[in-house]
Amino acid sequence: MQNRKKRTFFLVEAAVIAALYIVLCFAQELILPSSATGAIQVRIAEVLSVLVCFTPAAIPGLAVGCFVTNLLTVGVIPTDLILGTLATLLASLTGYCLRNVKLFKIPVPTLLMPVIFNAVIIGLEIEIFFIEGVFTFTGFLVQAALVGLGELIACVGLGIPLYLVLNKLNVFNKFNT
Repeated sequence: MQNRKKRTFFLVEAAVIAALYIVLCFAQELILPSSATGAIQVRIAEVLSVLVCFTPAAIPGLAVGCFVTNLLTVGVIPTDLILGTLATLLASLTGYCLRNVKLFKIPVPTLLMPVIFNAVIIGLEIEIFFIEGVFTFTGFLVQAALVGLGELIACVGLGIPLYLVLNKLNVFNKFNT
């Protein structure tokens, strides 16, 4: 019975994280139209990547949230459904594995995983599918830097304060008792 309760709690926690991700994406689009599009894309919901420091349920929650958001977003191409979700899943998995590696008591490597994976994967996707002409390594580096900058703002710039607040409030330990 205890295992069933834990599995149910895990699924609910993952579903809440996915729902938060989706709501944050669409709220951002309503409040700040086109802030998640353009040269530097800052998807505020990416701040939730910090949740892998507190619960493994964030891994499927973030991946599902990213997939559903991309599925419901007008103009997203099918490759983004796959590659965007893959980048989020890989970042979440590696971030979870690195959650105990800290710099000044902050899990900086975990916060950098979405920056790295999205910069490489989405930067490559943009250079291949959205930039007209022939693929160039320089073009890829530019796209990766632009994607990485947006992720850096969301995951590190906003992620550090969110991590500190959640850690201080001990929110996730309260739920798991």
